[in-house]
Amino acid sequence: MYIFPAIDLYEGKAVRLLKGEYDKMTVYSEHPEEIAKDFYNQGARHIHIVDLEGAKDGTTPNIETVERIIKQTPMFSEIGGGIRSIETVEKYFSIGVDRVILGTAAVNDESFLREAVSLYGEKIAVGVDVKDGYVAIKGWTEKSEFTCFDFCRKMKDIGVSTIICTDISKDGAMQGTNLELYKELSYKFDMQITASGGVSSIEDIEKLSKLGIYGAIIGKAYYTGAISIKEAAEVVK
Repeated sequence: MYIFPAIDLYEGKAVRLLKGEYDKMTVYSEHPEEIAKDFYNQGARHIHIVDLEGAKDGTTPNIETVERIIKQTPMFSEIGGGIRSIETVEKYFSIGVDRVILGTAAVNDESFLREAVSLYGEKIAVGVDVKDGYVAIKGWTEKSEFTCFDFCRKMKDIGVSTIICTDISKDGAMQGTNLELYKELSYKFDMQITASGGVSSIEDIEKLSKLGIYGAIIGKAYYTGAISIKEAAEVVK
């Protein structure tokens, strides 16, 4: 299992939201690239980046910050948040991003998703953000018509190889992750599954690792000191 420490960007700063609510935002650093360097120095070799502004309006306002992060650390990088056109996908690849994550667009624009997968294959991942059993879109502000499992089945059929599944109710709450959800996903789908939301202790990392899933995203737990990236990296070696 790979560890993906996370940086959420808003106005060029590293921030965290509570359960996806923009009015519950904490700013952790005005220099996100320094946080990325710390991830790397502690043993992380992958990084998960989210453009929170992009998630709301489909633009790339933090792309210069993303480029600084990528140029200053040799980690495998993935980014999500408002990627709704091939032009945006190509823009991120042109600055060195390794994988892009489609969220709202994967739900609302199947032709774009199919085009992206056909052009870039495994460099395209899909974010499956789950709210009350359904896939949420538009920065988690709306629920779609798809249940989590129906949507994952559809993604597999389209050829998506990697999904990043977030239980929104757990995100930033520091109360543990939804192990049953990831266990069921890994049982039902032969895909690279990354767990996100509520990963708040080394015990969570150990349990997820035993499930044999592809990755785990560490967000707030890093910023509060609840999880040491160094220790997490050792656990999954």
